[in-house]
Amino acid sequence: MKIVSIIPARGGSKGISKKNIVDLNGKPLVYYSIQASLDSNVDDTFVCTDDDEISRESLKYGAKVQMRPSYLTNDIIMPDLTLIYFADKREFDILVFIQPTSPLIKPEYINTGIDMMKTGNYDSVFTVTEEHWLPRWDEDINPVDWDIENRPRRQDKQKLFIENGMMYITTRDNLFKTKLRYGGRKGFVKIPLIDSFQVDTEEDLDLIGSLI
Repeated sequence: MKIVSIIPARGGSKGISKKNIVDLNGKPLVYYSIQASLDSNVDDTFVCTDDDEISRESLKYGAKVQMRPSYLTNDIIMPDLTLIYFADKREFDILVFIQPTSPLIKPEYINTGIDMMKTGNYDSVFTVTEEHWLPRWDEDINPVDWDIENRPRRQDKQKLFIENGMMYITTRDNLFKTKLRYGGRKGFVKIPLIDSFQVDTEEDLDLIGSLI
């Protein structure tokens, strides 16, 4: 059974210029996803990019590179199309899709997901963080999904989990069948809140830099 990872890292970014290789504690952002994958039970680690500088940095830190065309790099294209493009060019059984914007990912999270897939009980697995209920309000200061005169206790609310975008795992067959990063019989890997943060802004960089 061949297991490969893909880290899609395009050159363009509106929030932070060259975000995927922005400096984070002395290393480019993409380094952390690469290293976690290399230290896991993944057989081959690929960065899929349209950018020569990202390609050079990825190779420097031990990843393989799959270049992708410009039509797969604009802001409105979902990553699923990049996964399908990659799968058309590479042979594998299980694909681990890792976001380069999740530098707090750990090899053990990847391995847990892979082990779940190997049981044969799941067609896809993704990472979540448990949501602790807090009262929410809309912009007109109306309570959202709760009654102000009958405020619920947190422990009485149903457990909910937030898809945190860190990692998705699927089979090659399931990817071609669904055209999505997940589908079929789904399972999730619970990630602690402290490891679930993603880099989208300069403030995120400062926060995550203090956690690494």
